[in-house]
Amino acid sequence: MSKNSVLYKIENNIAFITFNRPEVFNSFNREMALNLQNILDDTEMNKEVRAIVLSGNGKAFCAGQDLKEVTSPELNPGFKKILDEHYNPIIKRIRTIEKPIVAAVNGVAAGAGANIALACDIVVAHEKVSFIQAFSLIGLIPDSAGTFFLPRLIGFQKASALTMLGDKVSAEEAERLGMIYKVIPLDEFNQEVEKLANKLAKMPTRALGLIKQTLNKSLTNNLEEQLALESKNQIIAAQTKDYEEGVLAFIEKRKPNFKGE
Repeated sequence: MSKNSVLYKIENNIAFITFNRPEVFNSFNREMALNLQNILDDTEMNKEVRAIVLSGNGKAFCAGQDLKEVTSPELNPGFKKILDEHYNPIIKRIRTIEKPIVAAVNGVAAGAGANIALACDIVVAHEKVSFIQAFSLIGLIPDSAGTFFLPRLIGFQKASALTMLGDKVSAEEAERLGMIYKVIPLDEFNQEVEKLANKLAKMPTRALGLIKQTLNKSLTNNLEEQLALESKNQIIAAQTKDYEEGVLAFIEKRKPNFKGE
């Protein structure tokens, strides 16, 4: 299986993962979905990786499912396989990897592409980007956890309208709604993404992983359960070397040198 559909490199403790089917706006076929899963597995296990950046090559971030695949009698894996073996495992990996994942949305993010971005920990986009829940426009429903994350990010009413109408949402509107973290000017985008990733890669990785794990549970826990989880994970965080370094650096009035341990 060719790995060219997803590019992968590690620099300065940052894993850069790039969708690489620009000729079809980085839409997913089976090969690309399985490649991405394998790469995400590597970032989870690789101790060198302390932050992850997900982006697209060319004009798009990701246009969702490659419709040529699902309409081809020879290639069509069927929707059950597409969801059970492609998108659902990708979303689960994004949410369970205990390292920060930045979606650097460099172009249109549509369908499953939009929802993969929204599942990431921090989503940034440049000013020319748009997001679209395109599913209803071809008679489908949102998948890839779109019906889970979108209402929690922007509210039930707005999510209902966007998923039913298939409206295009600009990056500025997405930031205003709370759908994404920040809009970055186009000419500063790559530089600012790298700066953000470098900051995350130098932070206390174990603590960031525990924050992610705790936020995940907040989506379904009640207050008592969440308070108990905060207590449990705070005790774990307080036993890390990075906590010791953070406190010492604060006392000594210097910048901490976190190791991700």
